[in-house]
Amino acid sequence: MNRNILIGIIVVIIFIIGVVGYMALMPKHTVVTPNTTTSPTSSVQTKSPLAVWVADAYYAEAYDLATNFGTQNGITVAPVKAGGSFALAREISSNSGVVTVFMPVALSAISDLGNNNPGWAIAFIADQLTIAYTNKSVSDNQYAMIAVKDAKAGNWTGFYDILTSGKVKVGISDPNTDPAGFRAWINLEIAGYLFKNNTYYYYNAMLNNKGNVTATSAAELVSPLEAGTINFLYIYRSAAIAKGLDYIQLPSMLNLGNVSYAKFYAKFNYTLSTGLVKGSPVYLFITIPKNTNNFQEAIQFITFVVNNSNILSKYGVAPLQPAILFNSTTVPSQIASLISQGKLVEGGNL
Repeated sequence: MNRNILIGIIVVIIFIIGVVGYMALMPKHTVVTPNTTTSPTSSVQTKSPLAVWVADAYYAEAYDLATNFGTQNGITVAPVKAGGSFALAREISSNSGVVTVFMPVALSAISDLGNNNPGWAIAFIADQLTIAYTNKSVSDNQYAMIAVKDAKAGNWTGFYDILTSGKVKVGISDPNTDPAGFRAWINLEIAGYLFKNNTYYYYNAMLNNKGNVTATSAAELVSPLEAGTINFLYIYRSAAIAKGLDYIQLPSMLNLGNVSYAKFYAKFNYTLSTGLVKGSPVYLFITIPKNTNNFQEAIQFITFVVNNSNILSKYGVAPLQPAILFNSTTVPSQIASLISQGKLVEGGNL
């Protein structure tokens, strides 16, 4: 064999042996194929913070429910957002802020969700309207003191005569942002109907005598009441209890808190900037806006609320068991199953 060819073959063999040896000494690497079923991202998405938006009078109740739910399910709870039901609904409608569930105190607020209206809501606790006062708010006004005495004696004509006389200042929240406001005016309509045979007698007296003081929500009027700037405040009983206020217990026909008087309440109405709203029992509702940040988590929370509304009795509200469904469209299957379980009953159209 040619000597040059032999040398070339030997060189090639040596090169190959060197390469193989080098690769044998290289550290081993494991190639991981992506697996979407175990992706950390998917698990994070199922743990979105629970964001509850609630009528401001029920902040404590919503916080209690959300905290208990989060603890039991290992879910982070965002700070509860409270405000007037109509104002919150319009904010949700404009897609401003992150929301999981919405808890208004008026069924008509669901309509204000606009394109984010799911077409259904569940009433899970009942409350009633009352008129709050403090020792300071009545002690410096002789007419306020007489009004309280009249109410305690059951002299409702005397009470409403003073309440609407302009001699006392009465806090009534803005009806277009807070349902407690339009319920106050409906209360005055009922009082006129019952005691003066004129639905608008006390309603007009309040306006003409300029006795009402307003704010975005009833909660904003608590401080003026405590300071004695106003003498009385229309507010829900549970909120009055939570804030340590004295309050006048109104009769069932006047307090919008007795389900058996639902048809009677509906005879009276108030015209909001968005349209007419009828009188109805005071319920706190819950629903899932279409722009919820986590639908499955919202469903889980609603199921928890329906099953555990009894824990709210300590706030002076009446848990509804079964809860009541109002809807204008087909509800999610998980909600429908609550009906078959007897935990939810159909209450009418939204």
